[in-house]
Amino acid sequence: MDGSFTIGRIFGIPLKLHISWFFILVLITSTLAMGYFPDQFPEWTTTAYWIVGLVTSILFFASVVIHELGHSLVALRDGVPVQSITLFIFGGVAQIGREPDTAGSEFRIAIAGPITSLALAAFFLIFGRLAGFRSEIAGSAIYLGQINIILAVFNMLPGFPLDGGRVLRAILWKIGGNFRKATHWATGTGQAVAFLFIGFGVWLMFSGNFINGLWMAFIGWFLSNASQHSYRQVVMRDMLGGVTARQLMVEQCPVVTPNIPLDELVDRHVLGDGHRCFFIADNDHMQGLLTLSKIKTVDRTKWKNVTTEDVMVPLDQVLSISPDEDAWSLLRIMDENDVNQVPVMENNQLVGMITRDRLLHYIRTRSELGF
Repeated sequence: MDGSFTIGRIFGIPLKLHISWFFILVLITSTLAMGYFPDQFPEWTTTAYWIVGLVTSILFFASVVIHELGHSLVALRDGVPVQSITLFIFGGVAQIGREPDTAGSEFRIAIAGPITSLALAAFFLIFGRLAGFRSEIAGSAIYLGQINIILAVFNMLPGFPLDGGRVLRAILWKIGGNFRKATHWATGTGQAVAFLFIGFGVWLMFSGNFINGLWMAFIGWFLSNASQHSYRQVVMRDMLGGVTARQLMVEQCPVVTPNIPLDELVDRHVLGDGHRCFFIADNDHMQGLLTLSKIKTVDRTKWKNVTTEDVMVPLDQVLSISPDEDAWSLLRIMDENDVNQVPVMENNQLVGMITRDRLLHYIRTRSELGF
């Protein structure tokens, strides 16, 4: 979801827009204003088509947000953190911080979205009938009722990571008691559904309906990639299960003084010794942390006049973890904060350093051993 920006918060959950959302907003609005509404309501004016088309598009995406909010609120109730809700080209996605702890929780979180969409569908359809069949308000409401039904049905397809695929995983998990195997079977089903979408899309393209066929194939491609990525995450979580920072940490970064110019630091310690991070200390007083990524933010022509103290991250701003932090959480922390090294602190004392390279090496080694 790179390319997203936050536009607000709902129940404390950040609401984000991906840049691809603007494309789909224009596409849906123009499709409604130039196709659907003129066919259904030829008596409306051109201005009405575009105004109702835009309002309906915005309300459709509001429905998607409410759908994802249904997932999110149940997740929060079950103690599963929700990091954000993002609108993008394929609709919306709620990013949860971790997988549910039980099959029951997985089922409740997954089913909440489609149930929410069906409730919205009932509301819009009833409201549309009360507003009168031919009015602009009724036209928008009836369309929204129908599209929410389609949204619920589509999401209940048994293709992981769609809601239906997660419901299937919850059922398999409950029956077999093995989360990884349940994910494997649900992912396989998701791949089958994705290939059906791609095949149907190709058939439509060769049948003369190129745009809709391309769109269906694109959805299938997205579902295929999403299911594979989700399964890899589960496998990685299993590989890191039971492993703590204490087991993976290495010796701490070397300590250097705050007045060393960056060119000297790079020549002697980075290129010479191969170090990528440094603790800055003056007379045993720890002041901060300096990493290779911070050095790279400084223009190379200025390295001679810039010292380690000038670009270090002050100690009170340094992200740190405890030795008992589990490795899976640690990997998420690194990704969320875009850092490659994290100090390990115990009783306010530095006891080691975790690097992204160390984590990835551990994962690769376990994979090679067949875990």
